[in-house]
Formats: sequence, structure tokens, C-alpha cells
Amino acid sequence: MNPSAPTLRRLTRVVRIGSVAVGGENPVRVQSMTSCFTHDVRATLEQIHALEAAGCELVRVTVPEARDASALPEILREIRIPLIADIHYDYKMALASIEAGVHKIRINPGNIGSEERLRTVVDAAREARVPIRIGVNSGSLEKAIEKKHGGATPEAIVESALNHIRYLEDRGFTDILISVKSSSVPHTVRAYRLLATQCDYPLHVGVTEAGSGLDGRTKSIAGIGLLLLDGIGETIRVSLTEHPVAEIEVCRTLLDRVAELREQPA
Repeated sequence: MNPSAPTLRRLTRVVRIGSVAVGGENPVRVQSMTSCFTHDVRATLEQIHALEAAGCELVRVTVPEARDASALPEILREIRIPLIADIHYDYKMALASIEAGVHKIRINPGNIGSEERLRTVVDAAREARVPIRIGVNSGSLEKAIEKKHGGATPEAIVESALNHIRYLEDRGFTDILISVKSSSVPHTVRAYRLLATQCDYPLHVGVTEAGSGLDGRTKSIAGIGLLLLDGIGETIRVSLTEHPVAEIEVCRTLLDRVAELREQPA
């Protein structure tokens, strides 16, 4: 065996996000996120249609307010790819997004509020069969975990994610995807490597706050590329502070290069 050859992909559970199956033996899926206000339906649709044409397979929109949630049904009627609602603090926006028919929600359970509110969201998602991505990042860790580990270390990020996974599992919910991100590439890579050994849920891979231009691209390529070569990652996003279509080109090129390395290892 060639010691420099990339490892086989980690085998995970399969989670369906609308019409797109993620994990298992399915290909790595490319995701992006709109950069406009979701309640601006025209601008949101323009971006999503451009993303669809560029090869995006999953798209996320932010839903911080009721007017954003109210726009979701119209957006859903006009797009082909699955729509993901990004929820920050207001659990009511998660409930409204699920009711509107989104195909997945992304939450940081630690930001939702009380245990009762989180339970309400999980129960609604289970009833509607809407997957949840647990999104943990270095900037929003629980204070107790951060203190225990002496900061927002990879170990702290993973402990937080595992706690949230156990909570959802205890509620009978297993349509789970997970992300554990940091603006530090080494911390991001280590966190994903640790998490990959401790669960079999699909992982959404990216580097948070990557930036723009060459710096944003190289940070994302370094972090995501290393993980893909480790066989880690079921969905990816290159997070750039540019028009979201720029993210798709980088993702597609990165996946092509990783595939080449697998076929012809160094």
C-alpha cells in the first residue's frame, strides 16, 4: 500500500435533504449560502438561480426575522435545489421555517435558549422529517466547556457537538448532520478528525470566516482539502465574502483535484 495515498472515505449514515441524499456512498455535495436578506425575495432568487446554474446542490438562507420566514414559501416554489434555513437565536424562526417547508435547518443548540425551546424545535423537525445540522463553532461555545478546556480548543468544540448529538438522540432524533468550525485551519482540521472517530453522522466541512480573494480560497482549500483526503466530509462549503457563485467554482475545482489524487496518488 502506498503510504502517501489518500484514505478511503469515511462511511456514514445517509441523511436525505429534500431530493438530495447525503452520506453513505453518495458523492460529496456542494453547498453555498446567499449573501442577501432572505426577505428580499427577488435578490434571494437571483442568487439561488445563479448558484443552481453553477452546480450548487444545497443552498442555505438566513432566517433571523419573521419577514424572512414569511418569504420562504415563495422562494421554495421557484427553486430546484433543497433549501436550508440558518437559525441563530430565535427558536420561533426554526419552527416557522419547518412549517414553511424547508428541507433542513441549521442550529447551534447552545444559542436557541432554554431546553424547552430546543425540545420544541427537535420535536417539530422530527414530526416534519426535517434534518438538523448541529453547527458548533469556536466563537459560540458554552462557557463551561470553554473554561474546562482552557479556550475554544478542538477538543472543546467536539465535546460541545457530542453533547448536542446525545440530546437529539435522547429525543429520538437521528436525521443529524454536524459541523465543527473554527477560523483557524489547524483547529478546524483537528476538530473534524476528532469528531469523525466518535460518530457516524454526515459532516458538513468548511472553515468559518475564511474571507475573500486568495487568502479566503487558500484557507478553505487547505482545511477542506486535508479533510477530504482523510476521507472526511459529506458536504462542503468554501465560505467567501464575495458573491456566493464564486464559492462553487472553488468547491468544484477542489473536488476534481482530490479525485485526481485518489486516482493517481503521489
